[in-house]
Amino acid sequence: MAKVKHKDIKIKRHRTLDDKILYATTDIILVLLLLIVGYPIVYVLSCSFSSGIAVSNGRVILWPVDPSIIGYKLVFAYKTVWTGYANTIFYTVVGTALNMLLSILAAYPLSRPNYQGRKVATMLFTITMMFSAGIIPKYLLMSDLHLIDSRWALILASAISAYNMIIIRTYFRNSIPGELIEAARIDGCSELRTLWSVVLPLSKAVISVVTLYYAVSHWNSYFQAMLYLRDRDLLPLQMILREILNASKINAEDVSDPALLAELAGAADLVKYALIVVSSAPIIAAYPFVQKFFEKGVMIGSVKG
Repeated sequence: MAKVKHKDIKIKRHRTLDDKILYATTDIILVLLLLIVGYPIVYVLSCSFSSGIAVSNGRVILWPVDPSIIGYKLVFAYKTVWTGYANTIFYTVVGTALNMLLSILAAYPLSRPNYQGRKVATMLFTITMMFSAGIIPKYLLMSDLHLIDSRWALILASAISAYNMIIIRTYFRNSIPGELIEAARIDGCSELRTLWSVVLPLSKAVISVVTLYYAVSHWNSYFQAMLYLRDRDLLPLQMILREILNASKINAEDVSDPALLAELAGAADLVKYALIVVSSAPIIAAYPFVQKFFEKGVMIGSVKG
């Protein structure tokens, strides 16, 4: 009896009419979603590189019209923009590092079944997700700690997110085999050594995603700066851009020349689009580096039991 080799067997998959309709519908929906999400980004980017008159007249549809970088020159003409960039980078880097340190140190013991107080501790963390003291008690706390008008006010005020910590805890509990933990203990590893050498190398997906969550939160934060900071040298980029945006508003009653009014209005619109790009581009550039971890890292957060 002749033997049939596995490589000689060819399996043909025939798509039925229902399959073709399903795939075609899915492709159409994905293309529409791409257009819905992608077009505003392209439009804003094109407007930021167009002339002010073209933007104010609505001539920009897809590509830049009368290409110009005057919008970026107007934005970066403010020296405080560079100070705001430096402050925001500091808040994002230091704040995210502290966030991840505290989140991991809290998530690891709560993920271990032999930790006796994990249910009570988890409940206390969960309560903070539903109830908050409010703005005034937080401000009074920062004042008592002498953190008003200090960089640490923005960092310590959001030192840990219970939601992100629970995501990491769930990943540790569901994705790290208990046998590896026991093997590390048999080899004489301490809890910190087990966390550093065994758990964290196997948790790159969730660590990368949660790090990006924290970084985006710090980069876009402005409300806490409005509450706690008075020194302009400490203001983050978002607050500086807000000031520039308010300064670029034109009062039509103050300008009598229609041509000059149109030019100033176009410059104000141009500044708005340039501000969007300036404030969003750095953090958007970080997404490709963690994209491959997103599917696994985000899905684990859907189960928080």
